[in-house]
Amino acid sequence: MLLCLIVMVLTVFADQATKLLTLEYLTDAPVKLIPDVLHLTYVENKGAAFGMLADHRWVFIIISTVAIIALVAYLFIKKPKDKLLCISLALIAGGGIGNMIDRVFRGFVVDMIDFTLIDFYVFNVADSAVCIGCGLLILYMILDEIRTKREKTGA
Repeated sequence: MLLCLIVMVLTVFADQATKLLTLEYLTDAPVKLIPDVLHLTYVENKGAAFGMLADHRWVFIIISTVAIIALVAYLFIKKPKDKLLCISLALIAGGGIGNMIDRVFRGFVVDMIDFTLIDFYVFNVADSAVCIGCGLLILYMILDEIRTKREKTGA
């Protein structure tokens, strides 16, 4: 359980720290870390994932709040023993909290990671945490299904 809490808090901290640095140093011009591949670019995202449904802030706040409460409640009530499940849910919750802080206090989400090698949306640490958490959750579900089938067959 402590691991879940640490991952969640570190995710929120990393997200908010990078957003504060972005607001301080990136509002004037992008920084080309790897030219034509990876830039840091200040973007105000007023929508959901990848800027969809812009200007519906309250809808996202309500849906995100319900999802975050459900995830945190599950983590604290069920106290999953599997570390992969714990980490995946903590990353998703931490990312959700990070973006929720922006929506509530700024009215938009600060994005800054601009993968320019392909035409893709600008995103942030919280978005990355949610995506990585979802990927790990899918991995956990696959491994759990394999484990369950092996137990049933006695293999």
